[in-house]
Amino acid sequence: MTYNELEMPKAGDRVVVGMSGGVDSTMTLMLMKERGCVVTGVTMALWNNDIADLPESAFAHESCYSPGEAEQIAECREFCESQGIPYYEIDVREDYKREVLEYFKAEYRAGRTPNPCIRCNRFIKFGALLAGIKKLGIEYDYFCTGHYAKVVRGTQSVQESFGVTDFEGEKSYPAQIACAMDVTKDQAYFLYRIPSEILEKVRFPLFGYTKKEVFQMARERNLEAANREESQDFIPGELLEIIFSDKPSVPGDFIDMDGHVLGRHKGIEHYTVGQRRGLGVSAKEPLYVASIDVKKNLIVLGHDSDLFCSSLIADDLVWPAGFNPKCAFKAMVKIRLASRPVEALVEPYYSDDESLSGDAVRVTFAEHQRAVAPGQSVVFYRDGVIAGGGIIVRGEK
Repeated sequence: MTYNELEMPKAGDRVVVGMSGGVDSTMTLMLMKERGCVVTGVTMALWNNDIADLPESAFAHESCYSPGEAEQIAECREFCESQGIPYYEIDVREDYKREVLEYFKAEYRAGRTPNPCIRCNRFIKFGALLAGIKKLGIEYDYFCTGHYAKVVRGTQSVQESFGVTDFEGEKSYPAQIACAMDVTKDQAYFLYRIPSEILEKVRFPLFGYTKKEVFQMARERNLEAANREESQDFIPGELLEIIFSDKPSVPGDFIDMDGHVLGRHKGIEHYTVGQRRGLGVSAKEPLYVASIDVKKNLIVLGHDSDLFCSSLIADDLVWPAGFNPKCAFKAMVKIRLASRPVEALVEPYYSDDESLSGDAVRVTFAEHQRAVAPGQSVVFYRDGVIAGGGIIVRGEK
């Protein structure tokens, strides 16, 4: 199917830019200003400042959730003032704590591997932040961020694209996320859960640039952001033990694939499928976390060959315009941001023996995939455009 890029903001349009102080969001703001748009800068305030006696090293990290946030916000404010652009700090602390931090902890304690960036994009950056902008009475035609992705619309309805004819209601031609030109920086995977109706007013001005080009443009404009390190982590490593300290860890056994005890683990929230480092178990061959048994508080270790799956089950599904085709279709899929897309068959899955969150699918890979981690997202792509996705329940050997 053919997809057309949605119109970018033009001179005179009111544009709100979500800023972090990094080179991507700063260049997004500059590009919109240079197009003649009426630009406003906003930043999410996330840090709760409820952790005492933080180590000094925690302030040095460029992380999404960091005690150094106040300095970043001050830099964004100063930059916008220098450009004659209105700037607002939007308080989303309680939303972030509930939707991201508590979710993050609960998932790890359930033996799953959450993706906080995907959760944040859905409920905070393109949820609570937009609600905060509306509450302040800021009107806008477009909301732009520095993500590397593109918003498009298909020439066929989403129903026709799946070959579905027996459906109720009108045909839908929703806004959808397409991959960016720079595949090494593409962030479409992180954005797959954003509803189509929100995407109608969202644009990503950097979709056609490489990261190298963005840095070069920032240097040409003498922007301080060109000298900042990129934010790589969700949270500084020094804080992980602290945020999990609200409940004591429950140690248990490491076992091998045959059930033999190999040692003791320090609590299932410290491990994820595919992990090799930090196990503290000696063996002739490298050992990896093959699975996590929450009910029995066991970490099952195996060899690299034990990590491969032929298929997976996913639930908590999202679809463009909310349309679940409920039919089998082929797609390219990714099971984590850094994984290579692989061809797969996606088909409805039903079970009376397990608890699932809404409708579910089975995804059968053309090539076996390594370290399929429950809690991570599987995202479906067709013609380079996101056609849906869901949360991985389990891999199937």
